[in-house]
Amino acid sequence: MLEMTREEFEELVAEALDRIPPELTRLMDNVAVFVEDEPPAGDPELLGLYEGTPLTERGEWYAGVLPDRITVFRGPTLRFCGSREEVVEEVEITVVHEVAHHFGIDDARLHALGYG
Repeated sequence: MLEMTREEFEELVAEALDRIPPELTRLMDNVAVFVEDEPPAGDPELLGLYEGTPLTERGEWYAGVLPDRITVFRGPTLRFCGSREEVVEEVEITVVHEVAHHFGIDDARLHALGYG
């Protein structure tokens, strides 16, 4: 498995978020991004996870709720990638993929766009 400290990995996630165009990040609402070492036990190869209510599904009822969560998983990403460059690329793909879910874009569309 490739070695990378949690701090280095968190920095890659932050850099990937910084590369999202400002016109999109301004639209993000009530969402927090986290790094965890491992995904839930039932899905050990999961690289990222979006939990919440996409912007496209929010209505008048949406108020006073906890933030949506985007989680990027360090362990499976490092096991999946063979080099630091691959980790950088995979983290960016994962971050974009999960942010897209926040905007209501489904997996089929993401796969078609190359963010599967």
